[in-house]
Amino acid sequence: MKNAFILLLSCFTLSASAQTVVKQDATIKQMVDEVSNKNIEAIVRKLVSFKTRHTLSDTTSKTEGIGAARNWIKAEYERYATASNGRLKVQFDAFVQPQGRRLSKNTPMKNVLAILKGTDTADHRVYIVSGHYDSRATKAMDSTSFAPGAVDDASGTAVSMELARVMAKRSFPATIIFMAVVGEEQGLYGSTNVAKRAKAEGWQVDAMLNNDIVGNTYGMETGLKDNRSIRVFSDGIPTAATEKEIAALKSLGGENDSQSRQLARYAKEIGERYVEQLDVKLIYRTDRYLRGGDHLPFLEQGFTAVRFTEMNENFDRQHQDVRKENGVDYGDLPDFADYDYTQKIARMNLSILANLALAPGQPQNVGVITSDLTNKTKLKWDAPKGKAPAGYYVLMRETISPYWEKKFYVTDTNATIGYSKDNYLFAVQSVDAAGHESLPVYPKPVR
Repeated sequence: MKNAFILLLSCFTLSASAQTVVKQDATIKQMVDEVSNKNIEAIVRKLVSFKTRHTLSDTTSKTEGIGAARNWIKAEYERYATASNGRLKVQFDAFVQPQGRRLSKNTPMKNVLAILKGTDTADHRVYIVSGHYDSRATKAMDSTSFAPGAVDDASGTAVSMELARVMAKRSFPATIIFMAVVGEEQGLYGSTNVAKRAKAEGWQVDAMLNNDIVGNTYGMETGLKDNRSIRVFSDGIPTAATEKEIAALKSLGGENDSQSRQLARYAKEIGERYVEQLDVKLIYRTDRYLRGGDHLPFLEQGFTAVRFTEMNENFDRQHQDVRKENGVDYGDLPDFADYDYTQKIARMNLSILANLALAPGQPQNVGVITSDLTNKTKLKWDAPKGKAPAGYYVLMRETISPYWEKKFYVTDTNATIGYSKDNYLFAVQSVDAAGHESLPVYPKPVR
């Protein structure tokens, strides 16, 4: 069976608009199918029931405010953990944010982390999926008005929570963290704390998926309704790159091949492989104009991260006091969310996380050999730590193409491809016998 797999995948072409289905993993497909729109809606409506989840709101009430919301999220994660045979551990990530931008005083804050520990003790990779559970009304410092935050961002929190429910029942070689963070609306404070903690504690975060505003399918002004498209924002020149690293990228034509761009391409290929009627739109920006999200602190710490956001936003819903003016409804209310759409986005996230967590690690020290003048391309790399790959894909595309167009399967840690390194772009990814692929790695020039 393994040989048949290798022969089948020795070389094939990927479509630019919809990636060719290579092979679906039956277990991943089953998990994808288990993601429930009803559960997602129930989570969103429960979060809305706390009236406001403003970061500076009540922390003592059992029914209203940020404190009640985070306690409920933690309790739900703990309920999911009962099916994990002790592998899913739930914790508050508590810290005190000093007075500053949009904070009138030093403020105790708590993120909620549900950590599904990987089974491979030699594999320290970590994958994170996140949404922010705080909300706001029109005024950023208004901590008492009704701020339902159904789409921004109970929808993203529901993605993280529903994935924890489904995936806690399974085991993965790598660790997955299902995260609900606070303080996004006040200044990305919660995600900043986790990103700095991850850096300080040496977490090997291979990918961070930020889901922020993934519940609306109606675009204001345009009147467009799009329930199949999702934007993935990714940085080109890495946010944390040094001047030397930026110069090297420019000299190699690698401005479009950061690890975050590789993650975005991976999200498109894998998401569309498992989820029907889904178009993953690669947006070559770190985020939208004048906006930011919880992937940014991870990028600043040098980690690979992307943001998922609905295609057409309705700004009458975001950061608005709940009201009706001139026949127009304002406010982020749950009745206006599209839960079938959020289910689709959650399924996409699950397929990406599961493939990454089941796959071998990324190949190490990937290099393109530049010592010879040749019209071929010679690449070499080292095997990843942990789970041994069955082989590797060498990926290739034209320099003007946004997607990988060809894959060549090899079993060694070097390859010679009959296409010129000067005319095409290349990357290398690990793959196991079941077809789970790691993130691709863009090569550096070596002699």
